[in-house]
Amino acid sequence: MRSDQLTPDIREWLVAHGWAPGRDLGARAEELVQVRVRDSARQECPLRPVPAAVHVIRSFGLLTLKHPTVQRCSWVMDPTVGYDGDARLIRELSSGLGTELFPVGYESSEYGILLVDEGERFFHLHHTGGYFLGGNTLDAFSRFLTGLPDPDAEDFFV
Repeated sequence: MRSDQLTPDIREWLVAHGWAPGRDLGARAEELVQVRVRDSARQECPLRPVPAAVHVIRSFGLLTLKHPTVQRCSWVMDPTVGYDGDARLIRELSSGLGTELFPVGYESSEYGILLVDEGERFFHLHHTGGYFLGGNTLDAFSRFLTGLPDPDAEDFFV
């Protein structure tokens, strides 16, 4: 996603949380990705970093994107946070969707994992199941800010 594709409200929200046009974590993003890759290998369920997820991590990694009206809800863009067994659940969701998924962060209220697929779609792995967050980064941020309901990921299964 190019910064000129951002709507003014999303641009303001991102800038208020530490983002800037052209932001790139560079080598630090690769370190974060490799932490997650090693952890999934430790769980004996390897995850492959897809380019769209790596791009999201490079652009937004290590930011805490607070919801403007829900106090305790933020998207914490840290792909290294997870829990034992999450790699298997991510792979199961990937299988249903027919695409690879890779973690890009988590949501702070219930610690569900934020995932991006090969086509830049965002999904949420919550303890109650998988949910669709948006068709691309801009859509996901917009849906987060406006509080649109998150359809079941199963609606997107192949």
